[in-house]
Amino acid sequence: MGLKIGEKAPNFTLDSTSGKEFTLYDLGDEPCIIYFYPKDFTSVCTEQACSFRDEFGAFRDLGVTVIGISKDDIETHNRFKKEYNLPFELLADTKGKVAKLYDSLLPIVSIPKRNTFVLAGDKTIMDIQSDLTSGKSKIREVVENLTKKF
Repeated sequence: MGLKIGEKAPNFTLDSTSGKEFTLYDLGDEPCIIYFYPKDFTSVCTEQACSFRDEFGAFRDLGVTVIGISKDDIETHNRFKKEYNLPFELLADTKGKVAKLYDSLLPIVSIPKRNTFVLAGDKTIMDIQSDLTSGKSKIREVVENLTKKF
């Protein structure tokens, strides 16, 4: 089944590398990107995170918040964030509940899929990118599409 473009994104609350809980709807009318990924410090996930880092200025200029989510705990996320100078928050979905809510959890093995959701300010899903094999996840394309919309 899964979520579809045009639907409202489900709200959630998770622990964040900011040291506070992050609640999606607390962003108010701020657009955001939520990307799910399998595991910190793996080669493809590191490539993906660094791609978001490298495009972060464009997202910031558009007023778009970037959030990464995996099943890793906050301690691991903090090490990953520090080692790769990631300027955005990582959220700990240790039980995979939010990944499941976003149809971003592989059945049986319970590993997060590499899915990216682009949300408008009202938290309507504007775009969904799914890519299990590439860490870049068409991030440049996401930036270009957002530039046209904002």
